[in-house]
Amino acid sequence: MSKAYVRLDKSQAAVLLVDHQAGLLSLVRDQDPDKFKNNVLALADLAKYFKLPTILTTSFESGPNGPLVPELKERFPDAPYIARPGNINAWDNEDFVKAVKATGKQQLILAGVVTEVCVAFPALSALAEGFDVFVVTDASGTFNEITRDAAWRRMEANGAQLMSWFGVACELHRDWRNDIEGLAALFSAHIPDYRNLITSYSTLTAAK
Repeated sequence: MSKAYVRLDKSQAAVLLVDHQAGLLSLVRDQDPDKFKNNVLALADLAKYFKLPTILTTSFESGPNGPLVPELKERFPDAPYIARPGNINAWDNEDFVKAVKATGKQQLILAGVVTEVCVAFPALSALAEGFDVFVVTDASGTFNEITRDAAWRRMEANGAQLMSWFGVACELHRDWRNDIEGLAALFSAHIPDYRNLITSYSTLTAAK
């Protein structure tokens, strides 16, 4: 039996960036490291573009997990930043849950490292509390495809929607006519082939 289409709505969505830490990023092997970091920053940039409430959290920074990727802190200097002292599941941290609920948003766009723990645990916890959860697969990473796929299946079986950052951006934007230049700039900054497409488009339109 098919379910109703729960569509991302920028008025109802918040972004949760969980444990994108320097040490943990070194564990990501299911994606090319450079492409993975680009995807994470693309998700961050679309959160800024659509003015979505964004929450940053880290786990055990003083240990091997390391500090938050500096580009994220630079992009969101005023966002809630929850440095969890030891909670593995971010949802077990009271300050994190308070920050999420304070956004007033029903739709949670979630990404993190590693997928089967830092993403899956809060995703399942949020789903259990009635939130709509959208997992950004290409901005989340882990050891290998086996552990990744198991995590995806577990989350999906409990109601999470699996998406790419590009899909998230398009679903939030709805219609190119809302802002051609703005969306094109976002895509061009993170997709080289798209930059070529927009260059061609800009050249053609300028010639008219």
